[in-house]
Amino acid sequence: MEPLKAFVAALPKVELHVHLIGSAPIDTVLELARRHPDRGVPANEEKLRDFYTFRDFPHFIDSYQAVSGLITEPEDLADLIRGVARNLAAQGVRYAEFQFGPYAFQRRGMPDAVITAALNAGARDALAEHGVRLGWIVEFPSESAARDARAALRLALEHPPAGIVAFGIGGIEAARAPHTELIRSVFAAAAAAGLPSVPHAGETTGPETVWEAIRHLRARRIGHGINSVADPALLAYLAEHQLPVDVSPTSNVCTRCVPSMAEHPLRRMTEAGLFVTLNSDDPPMFGTSLSNEYLVAGRDLGFSPAELAGFAANGVRASFLDDASQRGLLAEIAAVPLP
Repeated sequence: MEPLKAFVAALPKVELHVHLIGSAPIDTVLELARRHPDRGVPANEEKLRDFYTFRDFPHFIDSYQAVSGLITEPEDLADLIRGVARNLAAQGVRYAEFQFGPYAFQRRGMPDAVITAALNAGARDALAEHGVRLGWIVEFPSESAARDARAALRLALEHPPAGIVAFGIGGIEAARAPHTELIRSVFAAAAAAGLPSVPHAGETTGPETVWEAIRHLRARRIGHGINSVADPALLAYLAEHQLPVDVSPTSNVCTRCVPSMAEHPLRRMTEAGLFVTLNSDDPPMFGTSLSNEYLVAGRDLGFSPAELAGFAANGVRASFLDDASQRGLLAEIAAVPLP
């Protein structure tokens, strides 16, 4: 094994920006597609990989929603979590904070308590069988905020899964404008209940969305944030306050948010002093993994092994893990010898 790959494999890692449905292993999606041939998701591996080639960000969202529609029973959800945990453990991922939007299940009439029970069952098995701890960020899509924001908040407050750590929003950022007051109000209610804010911002829109997340959603971390580089004042603010930005390079290229990996702004962000973590977002959909994101950062973007270890440490520090768990993981990261 080449030295860089061996080093990345040895690093204990934390994943902070990853979607549960988007993490469904290929074999799991194929099995679900065979069970539900009417949902529009190919049941053939080659065709599924073509299905995961995206023209643009809205096309990606359409495909994501189609995969979401395959999971119709609580057992499907728990099985999905177990498969995801197996993949995480194989990469040396010790802890992950999954973005989970309950909307697809709520729309089909699945009770909140049943959804939560499935999350809890999957998380228990993930820890028992694979040694991977899971946290949950309950979120809703920007494009359906009017329909789903309050329902997501209801689950988060009235039927919270064990390990819930934050409240979030994803989807098509440009769709938020008509729902600004609603979005602010549900985030305020979540904050009042003690749930930190972890919104997507600056992925598909400009710096103004990141400012909105900071000023009005009281963001504790920023999901993606890549377009912050267009605003020197925003870069200065993020650097001064060391507000973590969870970056997913391969995702940004696959969804056409960035034209190519060579043009990805990750290096500009770190040179500006930003607190950055590396993440995989929706790994099987983008043909990646968290380990691969570290390799991409090293091979394609020129980050040294010491800088990669720094990303791993940043992930731990930016997580909602308890202090003792953070100290333990940081010590393990520091103990991995540089190649």
